[in-house]
Amino acid sequence: MSDPGHGGESLLFLTDEQLRKGIEAMFFAYRGFTADPDRILENLDYGRAHHRAMHFIHRSPGTTVNNLLNILGVTKQSLNRVLRTLIDDGLVESRIGKVDKRERHLFLTERGAELERQLSDAQRARMRAAYRAAGPQAVQGFRTVLESMMDPELKRQYLTLKEGGA
Repeated sequence: MSDPGHGGESLLFLTDEQLRKGIEAMFFAYRGFTADPDRILENLDYGRAHHRAMHFIHRSPGTTVNNLLNILGVTKQSLNRVLRTLIDDGLVESRIGKVDKRERHLFLTERGAELERQLSDAQRARMRAAYRAAGPQAVQGFRTVLESMMDPELKRQYLTLKEGGA
């Protein structure tokens, strides 16, 4: 239960108004969370799809195109367009699988790793400041809320990444 002095209601019952405020807070927080990387990407003529692809390639070097498709939940055509740009621009390297020659394993190049670091540094700085302002209990509560909103398959993918480190 929540402390009546900090929001008033028990966590077991939230009004539609409280839920609406939470939804709106997520919309505006997401805009803030993506604003810094968007400015960097805009100068390079890249978008958020490029950022997401680079983030997950960085998190799992050697990941396959099919695995990236599953994580990102985009169409093959859309991902191929993004990957083609990143590969042509020297940010991502695609290697043929050693076991299955049909598989393509993805790795960031040095330039790709540097760009990914710039994008992630901007987001980490914003998250760090927000976490510090909210305090340790809020940090765990925030993670719990986010994990509770995930569909079961997405949560499984997230937990697999989380257990992988970094």
